[in-house]
Amino acid sequence: MPAFSSLPLVIEPADLQARLGASELILVDLTSAARYETGHIPGARFVDPKRTQLGIPPAPGLLPTQAQLDALFGELGHNRNAVYVVYDDEGGGWAGRFIWLLDVIGHSQYHYLDGGLQAWQAEGLPLSTEVPDAIGGSVSVTVHDEPTATREYLQSRLGAADLAIWDARGPTEYSGEKVVAAKGGHIPGAVNFEWTAGMDQARNLRIRRDMPQILESLGITPDKEVITHCQTHHRSGFTYLVAKALGYPRVKGYAGSWGEWGNHPDTPVEK
Repeated sequence: MPAFSSLPLVIEPADLQARLGASELILVDLTSAARYETGHIPGARFVDPKRTQLGIPPAPGLLPTQAQLDALFGELGHNRNAVYVVYDDEGGGWAGRFIWLLDVIGHSQYHYLDGGLQAWQAEGLPLSTEVPDAIGGSVSVTVHDEPTATREYLQSRLGAADLAIWDARGPTEYSGEKVVAAKGGHIPGAVNFEWTAGMDQARNLRIRRDMPQILESLGITPDKEVITHCQTHHRSGFTYLVAKALGYPRVKGYAGSWGEWGNHPDTPVEK
């Protein structure tokens, strides 16, 4: 039986520590190059978070190209039996974005280290400066549309009774007071819950235990299709992760996010 088969999506540092030697494990560090060099979880492979995005304005959060995805997952040694464990040092934004990427390529065997590097260090667990040997080679991944909401799809769903749009940006971005695109405001019907508000500061940035109750109060419920976004689908990587971890059956990331919506001439906006 695979070492990870009995674990939930969100795991604790002790769960990972006990399985660091598992042959199927691909451990992904999404902190920063400097942080990784200073010390990372033993065996982790560094991925520059920006490689999870296309990086081209006005919507840098869109999916990387097929060639970029093939190269990235080839470097990681991607294979159908791999079990990914991903972490960052910011509470789950970039790690959640990477989990969305795994959904995009149709790979469902993954876990998120709750609290990431901060939780690992708080447990007094070891760090390493050793860099795993490069695997190299390219793979051919298949891109699936289901985990992603395009602008056209989201516009077609506006006003639907079974739709919940989760805006993970800050309150002033949502209100339109802070404008970081051609237009300020929010997508009609969107509900604002800022991403870091979902992190438990007293538990090393683990996901708050009361998130189910919070989402219920906001009307972001499991019976609805949840589409989450921010400015570039980085912060909403965390909110995508939370909805997935809670077992919501229909979750999509709007990769274009406000960078696309707020700069498009034909998108409706509320303030």
